[in-house]
Amino acid sequence: MVGKTVKVSGPLIVAENMADCKMYDVVQVSDLKLIGEIIELRGDKASIQVYEETSGLGPGEDVVSTGEPLSAELAPGLITGIFDGIQRPLTTLYFQYGSRISRGVSVNRLDREKKWHFTPTAKVGDSVEAGDILGVVQETEIVEHRILVPHGIEGKLLSIEEGDFTIEETIAHIKTEKGDTPVCMLQKWPVRKGRPYREKLSPDRPMVTGQRVVDTLFPIARGGVAAVPGPFGSGKTVVQHQLAKWADADIIVYIGCGERGNEMTDVLNEFPALKDPKTGEPLMKRTVLIANTSDMPVAAREASIYTGIWAITSQSWRIRRPAGRKRSAR
Repeated sequence: MVGKTVKVSGPLIVAENMADCKMYDVVQVSDLKLIGEIIELRGDKASIQVYEETSGLGPGEDVVSTGEPLSAELAPGLITGIFDGIQRPLTTLYFQYGSRISRGVSVNRLDREKKWHFTPTAKVGDSVEAGDILGVVQETEIVEHRILVPHGIEGKLLSIEEGDFTIEETIAHIKTEKGDTPVCMLQKWPVRKGRPYREKLSPDRPMVTGQRVVDTLFPIARGGVAAVPGPFGSGKTVVQHQLAKWADADIIVYIGCGERGNEMTDVLNEFPALKDPKTGEPLMKRTVLIANTSDMPVAAREASIYTGIWAITSQSWRIRRPAGRKRSAR
């Protein structure tokens, strides 16, 4: 379906002839193919949040719906990655387009050509359901990525292979009520949709942050949440950096939402150079960075929160630790 813009107001665009679209569908705006998301539907008109700069656009621009919600790609290749708020890999964009990234550029979010060695842990004939572990991939020297049965799939395992595969190649076949279903390592998940869980556990153990004042006066529970409020320049970002470096966590997903450019640059420079005290390897070997600086559209900054919290943190990883070290909760 192709609609037409009738109004452009900053990152908000109103388009007509969009009656067959759904809320939160991703759309491409104009010949530049700017990425946007439908946030309101009234009759045949749709209000769209655009994730990129809209200067130069006006009424009459084409709006094409993809028919899919904003989703994250989940597969080996996330760890050590640096993404923007809608999971575009910034390193790949830099090498392809240079330091000044133009509007509307598009690349694969995860590498489609790299092969990963998949080792099965399930066997042919096993009854499996969503969330069961099919096998593992050694994503980095210290991180083991567990490949799970996708959501909505349940049945008997017909075949499963060990070997080197890309994230799109079939690694197993599952016999379901709908027939033979091939499974690969790549899964997609709508970023605004919470991940399902079997049981919600109450936090009952502290998470050691490595910051004495926090652990003594404001203890944080494993599986809990905490807030660091304060005005500009009060040190919120510094606290965030310290927690990411020293907290008793296995995987670090750092979301720089609305950070100033110089602060985000510090993170990007420090993390690859920082030696992980838990493993002796660079900290980036167990870190995912999402960089959404304050000069980016508000819609893109909002999306970065959903991308990091709902999607990326739902992955199943296991950390290899040196002998004698106890394993901590992620």
